[in-house]
Amino acid sequence: MNFTDRYPIIITSQKEACRDFWIKHLGFVSGFDSTWFSWLSAEEGSASIAFMTPDHPSSPPGSESFSGTGICFELQVDDAQAAFEKISATGLKIEYPITDEPFGQRRFGFHDPSGLWIDVVEQIEAQAGFWDKYMIGSQG
Repeated sequence: MNFTDRYPIIITSQKEACRDFWIKHLGFVSGFDSTWFSWLSAEEGSASIAFMTPDHPSSPPGSESFSGTGICFELQVDDAQAAFEKISATGLKIEYPITDEPFGQRRFGFHDPSGLWIDVVEQIEAQAGFWDKYMIGSQG
C-alpha cells in the first residue's frame, strides 16, 4: 500500500482558531480550507494535520468532537532549543518548558485551541541505563 499522506483530523468547533494557531505559531501552510474543514501541512511537507467542524454531514462514522485528552501530537525537530526560541517569539505561552528528559528527549509543549497537546521533541542521549528496566525481556 502506498500512502500519499497521513494525518489526524481533529473534530472541533474551534476549526478557524486551530487553523490560525498552527499557521501563526508552527509555520504550517493551508492546503485546503472551507467552512467545515481545514487541511494544513508543514512547509516542507514533513507533517500534516486537519481540523473539521463537528456538524458537517461528511464527518466519518464514530468521530465525536475531540475532548482534548488521550492524544498528543509529536513534532520531532533537529534542534528543540531553536524551535523553542522561534515558537516563543510568536507570543505563544509554552506550558511545559524546554527540558532535557532522562529518557533521551529535549522537549517542550503546549496546547492548541482544540485542546490537543503538542510535544516538540529532539532526540538526545538517554541517561546511562535508563531504558534497561523497560526493555522487553529485561531482568529489571
